[in-house]
Amino acid sequence: MTPLPDRFCPTDGTRVPAASLAWCCPACRGPLDLDFAPTPAPLKSLSGRVNSLWRYAECLPLASPTVSLGEGRTPLVDLKDGIQAKLDFLMPTLSFKDRGAVLLAELALRLDPRRVVADSSGNAGTAVAAYCARAALPCTVYVPAGTSAKKLEQIDAHGARLHLVDGDREATARAAREAADTDGVFYASHVYNPYFLHGTKTYVHELWEDLGGRLPEVIVVPVGNGTLLLGAALAVAELHAAGLIDRRPALYAVQSAAVAPLAHAWAEGADDVVGATPTSPTLAEGIAIPHPPRARQILRAVRASGGTFLTVTEDQLRHAQRDLASRGLYVESTGVACWAAVREGAVEGRTAVVPLCGAGLKTGVAGNHG
Repeated sequence: MTPLPDRFCPTDGTRVPAASLAWCCPACRGPLDLDFAPTPAPLKSLSGRVNSLWRYAECLPLASPTVSLGEGRTPLVDLKDGIQAKLDFLMPTLSFKDRGAVLLAELALRLDPRRVVADSSGNAGTAVAAYCARAALPCTVYVPAGTSAKKLEQIDAHGARLHLVDGDREATARAAREAADTDGVFYASHVYNPYFLHGTKTYVHELWEDLGGRLPEVIVVPVGNGTLLLGAALAVAELHAAGLIDRRPALYAVQSAAVAPLAHAWAEGADDVVGATPTSPTLAEGIAIPHPPRARQILRAVRASGGTFLTVTEDQLRHAQRDLASRGLYVESTGVACWAAVREGAVEGRTAVVPLCGAGLKTGVAGNHG
């Protein structure tokens, strides 16, 4: 079996052994990165490989998957004016979070913990629950008490223990981290564990393959904790370093105007989230993160790409969800955020891809609240 790469803290350089169950930097308690710089395979060598994200084996820190559900390889469809949508809601658990969750489950299998814990507003918890079920790993998922009933039902159906937390997404994360500090627990964190980012980066490897060895001028991503954006930045860096693309796309990060700490920091020209973030209820529950732990990395990645931040209102989310449904695509209210941000011309005639991250069945049609 290929040895696991070590983890390290991007803030202070502290290293964490590969086999450790430590979930954060022991010095600063920040998230960890992976000491892993792979070289992607050239386009022509991909034909005939397994039809899942595991076809990019050279770029993944784990080899020979045992719990795969065939995740990845979601289709691209045209929307309008050079904008395409990648249908990442067509995943085994109906959200893009499967890309990272399968790597977390594979890692947990190798580390053999007593229990797996995760925290989520719904989709990441569902994905972790499903892949832990596949791996026969005991799992507890911490979710805010206000999480949509359909997501709770899905997590429960996979056999995970549900732990409902009174409070917001931040309170839920604190409760899970407290549990993660106990002996023998693997914290399947889509924020702190870098393996998740090395799963989400396959989104961009698929774009590159399906577009014939190129990328669009703009990659639009929703940003709460930033796992898809940071994965995208990893993939772009890998492809560029290997000489497989000669131009890096701009990363456009989308937040709900109701909870937009990163967009506010961007507007201030700051390197990190500044001050307390004002929040109000939003239909985009999946990206309503007031204090993203990887804020500095997210802002740096967008800046380095020549990208920007966009925010969307509740009305824009409602209209975008109905507009996509009128085009045959039924997407949850968080998953429409990117289309809401660019459908009226924010990408200025450039080629762009938006992800449709979660299925509409998870939340139903957005009402008139919010």
